[in-house]
Amino acid sequence: MIIKREDIKRIVSSIREEGKKVVFTNGCFDLIHPGHITLLREAKKRGVLIVGINTDESIRKIKEEQRPIVPLKARMEVLDSIKYVDYIIPFSEETPIEIIKMIVPDIIVKGGDWKENEIVGAELVKKRGGEVVRIRYKNAYSTSEIINTIKRRYCEL
Repeated sequence: MIIKREDIKRIVSSIREEGKKVVFTNGCFDLIHPGHITLLREAKKRGVLIVGINTDESIRKIKEEQRPIVPLKARMEVLDSIKYVDYIIPFSEETPIEIIKMIVPDIIVKGGDWKENEIVGAELVKKRGGEVVRIRYKNAYSTSEIINTIKRRYCEL
């Protein structure tokens, strides 16, 4: 379910009233690949999963100008169809720290390629007794690498 910022505190309160853990992850989710699915599946095992998704504008700030490949509305539609995802909240900042402050998740989940000290909100969550989990991918997939492969194979023809 795609949600707005003004609804997040009510939703998180409801999750906690039910005695469930609030789990948060975030990303661009530009071209969904098996690495994303692994991350979302493993995150969902830990509680109710809220996924922060970068808006198109925020992706352009942190990636190259040609990104995203897939616009926000379509990326959210794809995420919303994945059974592991409970809630989706877009953010336009370069990092999701403001959403993390609003949610104060019990668990933050990121891919194993992230070092804990690079994970936005990790310190806040740990300070409040929460957990930071890094998921190892079975196969190393990357949207950037998929794009580079396409460029190599099809743009050099």
